[in-house]
Amino acid sequence: MDCAGQALIPFTLQDEPAKFDFECRVPGRKWLREHPGYKRPADFWTPFEPDLRKAFNGMCAWCAMTVMRGETEHYVPVATLKETGQDDRAYDWDNLRYADGWINQKKLTAKVLDPFDVEDGWFEINLPSMQLLPTNNIPLDNRELAAFTLKRLGLRDHEVIVRFRKEWFDMYRKGKLTIDGLKDVAPLIALAVERDLAQGIDWRLD
Repeated sequence: MDCAGQALIPFTLQDEPAKFDFECRVPGRKWLREHPGYKRPADFWTPFEPDLRKAFNGMCAWCAMTVMRGETEHYVPVATLKETGQDDRAYDWDNLRYADGWINQKKLTAKVLDPFDVEDGWFEINLPSMQLLPTNNIPLDNRELAAFTLKRLGLRDHEVIVRFRKEWFDMYRKGKLTIDGLKDVAPLIALAVERDLAQGIDWRLD
């Protein structure tokens, strides 16, 4: 997983687990054929949540921070797949993302920016406000979707996610996390810290 970059940080699609096809895709698509009038597809993907967590380094794909308990999120929602006749995609590894439960609930069926499409330098964290801001590096044809994503998921400045960011930041400030440790759990904040350090601003407490 290449997690270098700014927030939203770029993620690279990892190879699907060896048993995914046999234990998820094949039985899932068989179930669809046997239940044409279904309301929601049978869940064959949850057993692979540990694999998905590993593929995302334990980080929520959108908030780019380590989360204690993430969830399997279909990037293209199952409801949308059903409406568009793409039901089979519910069981495709490349349509799954790892997300914090709070983010997952806010996303629902909305079309938001795909973390796999994000590139370095598109977003940055402002210290000490912890606001996530878009930059001019975002291509023009992605800016509207990027702005919608920040608003829909509360990534810019919702009190819940700001509090979450401040908890990691405070651990660094108090010396409980090194800058390398901060990179492991909240890389977007670590990048902001390094940016300020380069300008002579040191947020660590004496």
